[in-house]
Amino acid sequence: MLAVHTGQGKGKSTAAFGMALRAWSAGWSIGVFQFVKSPKWKVGEETALRALGATGQGGSVVWHKMGEGWSWIQRPGTERDHAVEAAEGWAQIKRDLAAETYRFYVLDEFTYPIKWGWVDIADVVETLRERPGNQHVVVTGRDAHPDLLEAADLVTEMTKVRHPMDAGRKGQQGIEW
Repeated sequence: MLAVHTGQGKGKSTAAFGMALRAWSAGWSIGVFQFVKSPKWKVGEETALRALGATGQGGSVVWHKMGEGWSWIQRPGTERDHAVEAAEGWAQIKRDLAAETYRFYVLDEFTYPIKWGWVDIADVVETLRERPGNQHVVVTGRDAHPDLLEAADLVTEMTKVRHPMDAGRKGQQGIEW
């Protein structure tokens, strides 16, 4: 299955990690590729899935983080070529798909490198459509490309009705991360 979780609402990544938990429970190997979350950003899902993967009871879990993180935030003296790093991340995913390295892939925030032109949408769609074996992929992020939506077997659009940040409340550990 190719699933896409998109839209302006909260919960896209959380839903993908819920699917990853099911995959882990089924004994599937899991590859997580995060495109705009920094290696310094500690997220609860990563901690939980890494711990579960280490138990030997379910599937293995491998976590990859590409880039510095929120690439639209400029930090003087720390400029990186986010486009190159995104392209390298996509190249690794293509190698892993060809080798059938994982049974379940989470491509978290992957819609952004596509939207920004850092990764070619035609290549993404062709690669995901032609992936060998029985590999499942879930892509998350806002503004999913129409071609990706067309290729997907499952598309969920998260719609925001209300969010605490709209009222000036900051993100909370255990809720947002």
